[in-house]
Amino acid sequence: MTGKYFDELEVGMKFKHGGRTVTEMDNVLFSALTMNTQPLHVNEDFASKTEFGHRLVNGVFTFGLVVGLTVPDLTEGTIVANLGYDKVVHPHPVFHGDTIYAESEIIEKRESKSRPEVGIVRIKCWGKKPDGTIVVEFERTAMFFKRSHVGKSEG
Repeated sequence: MTGKYFDELEVGMKFKHGGRTVTEMDNVLFSALTMNTQPLHVNEDFASKTEFGHRLVNGVFTFGLVVGLTVPDLTEGTIVANLGYDKVVHPHPVFHGDTIYAESEIIEKRESKSRPEVGIVRIKCWGKKPDGTIVVEFERTAMFFKRSHVGKSEG
């Protein structure tokens, strides 16, 4: 597994994750699959007459992409589940052809009150263009396994 266990994470740790270039296909397919008919995402004629001048990438796609970019470094195979997402904001738009990189910081961690084999971790995440422009930021809470309990059976 490439993710981190609860025991390996400390408040203040920072991670720089990989990046990915967003394509027109990503945006149109995601919008279609999620039944999002917002013309800002799927209608170039409409979008060309807005202040943006062309289509915007669906913000939910951008959010999901940034979560995904964090997985190999943080949570791949080492969490029980994501518990929630908070404070999601999109301060700047994403356009077809933009490359988005992810960054994370551990902002809180605590032992689980009911499950000794796991802990709860709060992570602040950012999606940024190569010039540092933030396109999405949010906080994520996940339940991580403890390395010390991996492979042990209860009872």
